[in-house]
Amino acid sequence: MKVLLIEDNVSLIHWLARLLKEDRFVVDTALDGEVADQLLQMQHYDVVLLDLQIPRLSGKSVLRRLRARHNNVPVLMVTASGSVDEKVECLGLGADDYLVKPFEVRELVARIKALARRQAGEKQSDLTCGDLSYNNDTRQFHVRGEPLALRLKEHATLEILIKRLGKTVSKTTLMEGIYALEEDASEDAVEIYIHRIRKKLEGCQAAIVTLRGLGYLLQQKQ
Repeated sequence: MKVLLIEDNVSLIHWLARLLKEDRFVVDTALDGEVADQLLQMQHYDVVLLDLQIPRLSGKSVLRRLRARHNNVPVLMVTASGSVDEKVECLGLGADDYLVKPFEVRELVARIKALARRQAGEKQSDLTCGDLSYNNDTRQFHVRGEPLALRLKEHATLEILIKRLGKTVSKTTLMEGIYALEEDASEDAVEIYIHRIRKKLEGCQAAIVTLRGLGYLLQQKQ
């Protein structure tokens, strides 16, 4: 699950990014509105955390531009202001949720997960492929009820595949989803993650199929 964190407080942004990464989120950051606007035009995100008071381009302006491009990515506004009028204005501009500083990290993570689920239209709490299951609330994988041990990139890869269950996912889409901007994306590494996941799914009813020139497909074994 990939998140864009837009905040001009360097200490806060580093702290939030670290905590979100520990919870298996892929995190990109932007310290001002212009950079954020450019990233939103180039990258796909599952959720955007947007501070209102940022330099060069305000949070409201970033939100206006985003919605003017008909980009419906969920946006969680984060601000020190608890004004009802400001909250109503942001929601009117297209924000999906509003969180006032200071906040509990647990609440922030819960809201991110809720927005991501709503965007994907996932009504059920679990996604299943044979005896492989994924819980949207805990973001945990299980095989026949037993937890599936995955490294960070393996988890991000399988998460993308199960959320697009039965659909072909290109290698480019996987790379964009599992790597943050500061990381060196590698097609070879993606192939390694797929290989490792396949090894861990041996004996499972779910399988990752390679479609040459197209990408990968998670499906139940025939």
